[in-house]
Amino acid sequence: MPKYKLGKDGYFSTLIWDGSFNADGSKHYKRIRSSQSSRDLENKVDAFKKFLEDADRLKFTAQSFYDYSLMWLDVYKAAREKNTRAMYEGVIERYFTDLKGFPVSEIKHSHIQAVINNNLDHPRTCQQILLTFKQVIKAAVKDGFLPHSVLENISKDGISLPKYVKPKKRALNTAEKEALKRSNFCSSSDRKKAFVSLLYYTGIRRGEALALTPFDFNWKTKELTINKVIIFGKNNGIPELKDYPKSDNGVRVIPLPDKCINNIRPFVQECNGGFIFHGRYSDMMTLSAYNVFWKSILTELNTSMGYDYQAKVHPFPKPVDSLTAHIFRHNYCTELCYQIPTISTKKIAQLLGDTEKMVLDVYSHINEENEDIGSALKAALEI
Repeated sequence: MPKYKLGKDGYFSTLIWDGSFNADGSKHYKRIRSSQSSRDLENKVDAFKKFLEDADRLKFTAQSFYDYSLMWLDVYKAAREKNTRAMYEGVIERYFTDLKGFPVSEIKHSHIQAVINNNLDHPRTCQQILLTFKQVIKAAVKDGFLPHSVLENISKDGISLPKYVKPKKRALNTAEKEALKRSNFCSSSDRKKAFVSLLYYTGIRRGEALALTPFDFNWKTKELTINKVIIFGKNNGIPELKDYPKSDNGVRVIPLPDKCINNIRPFVQECNGGFIFHGRYSDMMTLSAYNVFWKSILTELNTSMGYDYQAKVHPFPKPVDSLTAHIFRHNYCTELCYQIPTISTKKIAQLLGDTEKMVLDVYSHINEENEDIGSALKAALEI
């Protein structure tokens, strides 16, 4: 039997005490109604009662949302990777300062939307702002400063974000490949030649290359062991050595082609110990030192293509301009994908220290580029 009856006004309705009192001391009641059914009204009543229970359990704090965010960073993100923690810290310090005047318990959906609206020109930043905000709110709920309904409202109502287009990864272009063929760098033992050769022939990450020591090379088996990585702090560029790469898949052994060995062995054997790509005044290369080092590599490649850095007027732009170390990694993956099924996607992922999903995405992109839709349709539909 329905708990609530349909009223003359066409609604199922009831009165619920909202926990407050009128001026004369009597209880203040809130009318809740539904146009659908008695069951729907019961659900609304239960939800309202739960809201009141949550409100009774809430703790009071005068701490601002900004200050609470900093506390959250220290408590909940102390064990996170250096770069991940730097991302959260950057968001809080740069974008949550506008929320200093709002206590945690008074933060609303509209507050974070306003912060995002002020940064619509930076879609990726808006994503990071929302990610940080949600995690701080989740912690505030656990600490008893906000009701669970806040999390539900954020998920249900959503936050309006600008469209973010993830930058497309690319392999080496024709000019870059030609520059690599033409350039011999300074000598057979030059570290620039060794660094570029390792990137090209092994697909390792920049931080993995910078963490290499002579003991990671096995010339007898022609293999390279990757078991550590150097990362840079986003704010200061200070290097930090980690005993494991980006992921558990990162610990791996990579075969070294003969061409790679010819390019790197003289340089590696000259190193007495420590990191083979070290800084001038330190064991590990700093970010500023790396930037200078990489710039010298680009200069060498452009010079090999006839670009004159001393000329006042340049008849053509730099042939090699946007090249990064990570492009070599994507090129390595792309070239191996062209060899499928001679080599499996699982093995390629193992060599890269990455997921098989990433390899499949690259392989799918290659297949799409090589598709001949017109011929395929003609063959499939011809009768």
